[in-house]
Amino acid sequence: MISRMMTTTCALAVMGSMAAADYSLTILHTNDFHARFEPISRFDSGCSAEDNAAGECFGGTARLVTAIADARARTNNSILVDGGDQFQGTLFYTYYKGAAAAEFMNKLGYDGMTVGNHEFDDGPEVLRGFMDSVQFPVLMSNADVSAEPLLADTLMKSTVIERGGEQIGMIGLTPENTDELASPGPNVVFSDPAAAVQAEVDKLTEMGVNKIVVLSHSGYGVDLDVAANTTGVDVIVGGHTNTLLGDDENAAGPYPTMVGDTAIVQAYAYGKFLGELNITFDDEGVITEAAGAPLLMDASVTEDAATVARVAELAAPLDEIRQQVVAETSASIDGDRSVCRAMECSMGNLIADAMLERVRDQGIQIGFQNSGGIRASIDAGEVTMGEVLTVLPFQNTLSTFQVTGATMIAALENGVSQHEDGSGRFPQVSGMSFTVDLSQEPGSRISDIMIGGEPIDPDAVYGVVSNNFVRNGGDGYSMFEDAMNAYDFGPDLADVTAEFIAESAPYQPYTDGRITMK
Repeated sequence: MISRMMTTTCALAVMGSMAAADYSLTILHTNDFHARFEPISRFDSGCSAEDNAAGECFGGTARLVTAIADARARTNNSILVDGGDQFQGTLFYTYYKGAAAAEFMNKLGYDGMTVGNHEFDDGPEVLRGFMDSVQFPVLMSNADVSAEPLLADTLMKSTVIERGGEQIGMIGLTPENTDELASPGPNVVFSDPAAAVQAEVDKLTEMGVNKIVVLSHSGYGVDLDVAANTTGVDVIVGGHTNTLLGDDENAAGPYPTMVGDTAIVQAYAYGKFLGELNITFDDEGVITEAAGAPLLMDASVTEDAATVARVAELAAPLDEIRQQVVAETSASIDGDRSVCRAMECSMGNLIADAMLERVRDQGIQIGFQNSGGIRASIDAGEVTMGEVLTVLPFQNTLSTFQVTGATMIAALENGVSQHEDGSGRFPQVSGMSFTVDLSQEPGSRISDIMIGGEPIDPDAVYGVVSNNFVRNGGDGYSMFEDAMNAYDFGPDLADVTAEFIAESAPYQPYTDGRITMK
């Protein structure tokens, strides 16, 4: 059965004896699944059939089928919801776009989902196709989509479902800076999350709905803020920051985290956990009890055989690509987001070095990679193309361009400006070094910048290689949009990285102090 990695609960004192009108509900939830339909390793990357048989893998849709069925059997009333970012992350998305996610979410019986930033990776078209295929509402409150024909009158801000004779309001929330993180296009205008949520709460309350769940792909910090600055929100099911809550030593807070009467939950990412929150409402719709835990989807959860077979069927066209051994590494290459979004990491060095080496003979001096584009680690031993594509799934191309030293300084300041939030804009670099002082205010944190062994000259012009997402202003790098001599159509970053690893036998991961953190 399901092992509970965290067994303690955060429960409110029950106010008086339970009245007949009290209502209990189990909220089952996932977030940041990122196309991990197959089991994953402890590195959140692909896991071999042999390791899965040996009980060393986690997650996968077939385990979720079993776990969700078991959880539903434990309660009279339940809903299953998702905190966004079903899209992007493996070859399943590259090959099938949103079709595989829609198929399996329908099979699992989801009741609602919010739009994550990665749902916009291929523009409104792919999101609309996904929405047309699913049998549940997809929500986003903090954006005006009226000027986007593909989404206007289709993408709702909120909805109401019924469970056990009670109405439950659901509101969607996505990152306010999604236009920097993905490709929503010019017709979608994002807005402040708390104000958007409150507006929908007020509408639902006027309709007589007093049990309200926000599906938020905005991050744990924003969820805390929304809970503190709104009224009427009962539960926030989070995503975006891949936050683990509970008693685990790596947990960011309790499960649930209570802010006033609002319960906040999140369940890490990649289907490694299924969140289970059990709540009781009084007849006024106020939570009187909230308890639960993320359930670890380890080998103790039996995989549903029919789902295993269907995933294998969908994987068949992908296998030839994925199983190709392209290189070998002498040790694991660390691409963990908690490291790469905070400091120099070995995966960041690998990718930035690979980019720079590919175009160095073109007069390029700096390799520059956003950490948000690094999606997994690679374990020691043989490296398959599938593993490389799991690390770099976005089909980004190499971009070369020229900027002044002053622009490069501004770029580095942008890169560390949201360090406290674990932002994906944190830079991994090659051909340069710098110091970050987090005691200073954003905009004044970078010093000691060296390029090619010499101090940076604000007036000099430097050649840079990055990915096309960053060059075109992604992750806040708007200073690169008007770069000189920009060329965005180089080879695929995953191919460049795979070829670079292959040149060493085996590749030896390393960090060398190119980024100093104070």
